Amino acid sequence: MNNPQILYRAQRFRVERVVQTTPDGHEHEREIVRHPGAAVVLPLLPDGRVVFVRIFRAAVGETLIELPAGTLDRDEPPRETALRELAEETGYRAGKIEHLLTYCMSPGILDEKMHLFLATELTPGVAALEAGEEIEPFYCSWDEALNSIRSGEIHDAKSLVGLLYYEKFFRYAKA
Repeated sequence: MNNPQILYRAQRFRVERVVQTTPDGHEHEREIVRHPGAAVVLPLLPDGRVVFVRIFRAAVGETLIELPAGTLDRDEPPRETALRELAEETGYRAGKIEHLLTYCMSPGILDEKMHLFLATELTPGVAALEAGEEIEPFYCSWDEALNSIRSGEIHDAKSLVGLLYYEKFFRYAKA
């Protein structure tokens, strides 16, 4: 897949058309959204509550409950993005941050990789929202978070992956 044709360039992503040659020698055009990646943070308070954000998402026209997250800035390590986004969106600063997982969001059309981090030893501070962001912190217990997944109240993919991955592979291992 070489010589991509740029179909659209936006502030945070671009769309390219590439030609993929399959093993049988046939060529197929593919449109790919090129994205720098993002960091997702699972912030846990000492009492076990999870810090979420309620954020209006224009793409779906609704306010969602999500884990804090944001796009990687140019040449910014994912860990730094995670710390920055946690502080900007919630005001919390993490005393400890641990990488849990890197995963692909929608590899059929998108090259974005999400980097999931666990943030603990949190200290409160003042949020620093970007212009136009409609974000407010939202807190709930771990069990309430899982029930919100079950009920469909939490239906953002990055939050589902983060919560369920931690529940399955880390929650009881850390106890």
